[in-house]
Amino acid sequence: MSQKIKIGIIGGAGYTGGELVRLLLNHPNAQLQYVVSKSQQGKDLYEIHQDLTGETDLAFCATAEKGADLTFLCMSHGDAKKFLDENKFLYDAKIIDLSRDFRISRQSTGDSWQETAFIYGLPELNREKIKKANYIANPGCFATAIQLGLLPLAAKGLLNADINVNATTGSTGAGRSLNATTHFSWRNDNLSVYKVFEHEHLAEINQSIKQLQNSFSDEISFIPQRGAFSRGILAAITVNIGLSQSEVENLFKIYYAEHPFVHLVKTVDVKQITNTNKCFMQLIKHKNQLAIVTVIDNLLKGASGQAVQNMNLMFGLEETTGLKLKANVY
Repeated sequence: MSQKIKIGIIGGAGYTGGELVRLLLNHPNAQLQYVVSKSQQGKDLYEIHQDLTGETDLAFCATAEKGADLTFLCMSHGDAKKFLDENKFLYDAKIIDLSRDFRISRQSTGDSWQETAFIYGLPELNREKIKKANYIANPGCFATAIQLGLLPLAAKGLLNADINVNATTGSTGAGRSLNATTHFSWRNDNLSVYKVFEHEHLAEINQSIKQLQNSFSDEISFIPQRGAFSRGILAAITVNIGLSQSEVENLFKIYYAEHPFVHLVKTVDVKQITNTNKCFMQLIKHKNQLAIVTVIDNLLKGASGQAVQNMNLMFGLEETTGLKLKANVY
């Protein structure tokens, strides 16, 4: 497209907002018009995101502006819906919400048409719907890592037993605000579990599985962990499957053949994908058990990178535009 997409960001001072600003400033088809942050109003973006020095002269503003083609909402859970209720003019253009406010279908709750119109923005599940959508609910980070490991099996109706997941996320997954489990002296050289069996991302994972395999009624036992590193997620998933190693690999290769960011590899580690929009995946068959190990960057494929991927699809751009990023590796 010749004309650039005019973009506004609501909530640009946090980790996901900062990553989104970085991606959009370097996106050939994006024109960042404004970035809202009530807490940082009037400050230059580079005062908060210091690596942006020399990249932009934009300053944080306090309110949303009219005229954008697309608005990204990088707000705390619960705040996005409230903000849209107070700024209904944003519904006149496209919206990508990075909170969990619109991820679960509200078709049966009698809520407003705007809420039911949000499409769940996992491109590897809903690419064609995303292309036609005006409003996108961007998936959660854990949910993305886990779903990408399960979608090929669900598409063939092969999830017929309980699923066990152990997944570890970096400290940026908890957001920028300091709390007892994010400050350095607690997080460093430490490992802990939280929200065992009850993590909020389970709802969207179950919703996506049932979209492909409506008969799924088994348990997903999810043990989330806080890791002593900054960014990235490693999810280890085990399921009972009667296929051979080669049959499983072929099934996954076929499912992801047209999806540019998901790749099967021999071994995985978090550094392979940190600072990219990729998901790397390792498959290990042992007797009737299949281990699926996925790694993503929680701030990119798990948040801002996937949001830009959705933007590309919504505006008819090549899906990888602005997202051919180099992994940190070392």
